[in-house]
Amino acid sequence: QLPILPQKIGIVTSPTGAAIRDILKVFGRRFANIGILIYPVRVQGIESAKEISQGIRELNEIAGIDVIMIARGGGSQEDLWAFNEEIVARAICDSHIPVVSAVGHEIDFTIADMVADLRAPTPSAAAEMVIRSKQELKERLAATALQLASCLRNIVSDKRIFLHRLERGLIDPSRRLKDI
Repeated sequence: QLPILPQKIGIVTSPTGAAIRDILKVFGRRFANIGILIYPVRVQGIESAKEISQGIRELNEIAGIDVIMIARGGGSQEDLWAFNEEIVARAICDSHIPVVSAVGHEIDFTIADMVADLRAPTPSAAAEMVIRSKQELKERLAATALQLASCLRNIVSDKRIFLHRLERGLIDPSRRLKDI
């Protein structure tokens, strides 16, 4: 499962691609002060699968990373082939940190999508799945605070009623002294 509010997100992607720009734009809109660590890799070509798997493995060794995203925009099947390589699939499976596959567009599907903890249809959608909006969290927190206050009022009311019942059962000590 993904954490409710990750503190630091590792992103394995090309630092110059549209995917990272889209992800950062969504993060900035939803929760601007989240920690992000970009692990730069080539996302297509001969060495790309090796770089992607190495990125996943190295991010697993960095303390404090709560989620790893592997991201790339759409493209042809050949362009996305690195995400079908066994070395990438094994790195995802071996990850002790949850991995979100944000590869391609809605119609694109890779082996990385099948082995990841979560598959997103686009990099932007992945960013929205990983980070809840600060406003949504504030609203949930306010609703929870109201529920907590209501529960506390009910507990105090129940204890008052219980205390009044106990008081009725007590004998006034001065009456007991008179009876002696």
